[in-house]
Amino acid sequence: MKLKFGVKEVVATGIGTALFIVLTNAQIPFGIIPNTALQSRVAVLTFFSAVFGPIVGGAIGLIGHALGDAIFYGSIWSWVFPDALFGILMGVFAAKFAIKDGGFDGKAIALFNVVQVIANALAWILLAPVLDILIYAEPAKKVFTQGILAFIGNIIVAAVLGTLLAFAYSKIGAKSSSLSKED
Repeated sequence: MKLKFGVKEVVATGIGTALFIVLTNAQIPFGIIPNTALQSRVAVLTFFSAVFGPIVGGAIGLIGHALGDAIFYGSIWSWVFPDALFGILMGVFAAKFAIKDGGFDGKAIALFNVVQVIANALAWILLAPVLDILIYAEPAKKVFTQGILAFIGNIIVAAVLGTLLAFAYSKIGAKSSSLSKED
């Protein structure tokens, strides 16, 4: 895993963060437990993390979630950190997914989805509830239920929309990137 942060990564972070923020309210609430929903912004985070790596993924998760919450809800809550963790974990495997190389199929798709399930579990079943308990003294039963629902919603969105974005980019856009260094 190479950790680099050049012009492409800066641009990807900006675009990914902006999309993440814009999609903050594009969601379908579960209606069972408050503050849980299917969120399309998860696909953006999954895609950018898997293509551009852990620094971009972590930055989009942290900055995008913090600004989205601040703009739309007036506060920033502990769930910012699980999105950052998810972005970092997905990004660690970016080279293995071979999305930039046009090789995102078969085993790479399976690995992508195994990693996103594990990353979502660590972020939403473990980190989010623990932070809610530590920071806000929320009842454990409530926040672990929220975390499990967030986990389920995120794995569905990442598996469907995230995989489709990555597959399409791998087949169409990866080889024809318009970002290049000027002389």
